[in-house]
Amino acid sequence: MDVTLLGTGAPQGLPRPGCPCAACATAVGDEARAATALLVDGVLLIDLTPGPAFAAARAGRSLAGVRQVLLSHPHDGPAMEVPAGLPQPGRVADGRELALLDGHRVRALAVDGPGTGYEISGADGERLLYLPPGAAPAGLGNGTGRTAGGGAGGQGGAVPYDLVLLDVLGRPDALARLRAGGLVDAATDVVAVHVDHDVPPGPELHRRLAAVGARAVADGSSLVVGEYHAVPDLPRRTLVLGGARSGKSLEAERRLAAFPDVVYVATGGTRDGDEDWAQRVSLHRERRPSSWRTVETCDLVPLLEAARPGQGAGRPGGEAEGQGEEARAPGTEAAGRGAGAGWPGAEAAGPAAGAGTGRAADASPLLIDCLALWLTHVMDEVGAWDDATWEAGGRRALRERADALVAAVRATRRPVVAVSNEVGSGVVPATPAGRRFRDELGRLNAAFAAECEQVLLVVAGQALALRG
Repeated sequence: MDVTLLGTGAPQGLPRPGCPCAACATAVGDEARAATALLVDGVLLIDLTPGPAFAAARAGRSLAGVRQVLLSHPHDGPAMEVPAGLPQPGRVADGRELALLDGHRVRALAVDGPGTGYEISGADGERLLYLPPGAAPAGLGNGTGRTAGGGAGGQGGAVPYDLVLLDVLGRPDALARLRAGGLVDAATDVVAVHVDHDVPPGPELHRRLAAVGARAVADGSSLVVGEYHAVPDLPRRTLVLGGARSGKSLEAERRLAAFPDVVYVATGGTRDGDEDWAQRVSLHRERRPSSWRTVETCDLVPLLEAARPGQGAGRPGGEAEGQGEEARAPGTEAAGRGAGAGWPGAEAAGPAAGAGTGRAADASPLLIDCLALWLTHVMDEVGAWDDATWEAGGRRALRERADALVAAVRATRRPVVAVSNEVGSGVVPATPAGRRFRDELGRLNAAFAAECEQVLLVVAGQALALRG
């Protein structure tokens, strides 16, 4: 099955008409995108783009053989043109199936916004899924690894699609739902469409997509459904560094927004009477997807070991069930199918992993925010702020705790994104305790980074790759 993308942009196109923003100003050449439209094997047209006949001609295709035109969403972009000779556009009711004479089958899928998703099957069994802008499949749960049934499929007997075209940047949770339902795996070609001006075009766009296992192609590109396309391996371990308010936490959250069953590890906890801290925590919670689960703990080693054979399966203190619930103790959670899809070595740890529990060892992604607060907690516990205690054994105790954490990062099977402060480039602290914290955090960051496939430095909201 051959799919030609006559357009890959948002309904208003990119650049948007009359928009003065930087993204629109730099959307030129291959980064300029017309409204998304798909031509399937020259016989099925999904959605319309301005000047579809000319768009097809530029791609080396013709609309002369089109027998069906389907719309996926209300049209709010430039005036819609239906070339002479084409059938009038229509929509298929949710849950209904349309059989075309040439062997294609189109099934309409309910989505959680205006419009309809389409599952298209070819004569040879290839399958693609196309979702309208700003939409996710309905009935697939919410990315926790626990599906609600219906929709595009369910946990039982789900078959991954060969190709998925969706609004990856606008609705990364849609991709998380598909992964949780087993409908997207490491072999699925995930292509971003409905690309808008919210992300700078060019290298930044492609970097963000690659970080979630997706890609973008230029208008006029043709894709063969089921054909392998290399996507950069997703790093199992990533360290995101940055200064205060640099955007490091947001960058870390973006990297996991398209994956299901994420466990957010908050090392800061709560601080009675500190209203500023409470406000910071509240803002972080509001920004995170509701499907993410939160553990408030500085006991990171058990969480990192949870996906190793024989580790964590029977550990007491399991995390509270439910979406976004706060828990005080580390524990294990059941990993939904597809939770580790795309990460090398992130598969279940083997039959013995959950022996006696009926549950597989947890391979859910971890987001640790942040290492600086973890270090503060450990320095409190070992008495590192007092010079005498530091020299009498606090230094050794702190290094042992840091070494144990780094060893757990090296051995973990879980995908991990960790956040830490970069404090070594500013003013030299005025107190011995401040200098001690700065030095120990620098050592911890360096040791942690040495075990990561990817290391990023975020400055003014811009992520700079230091490794990977």
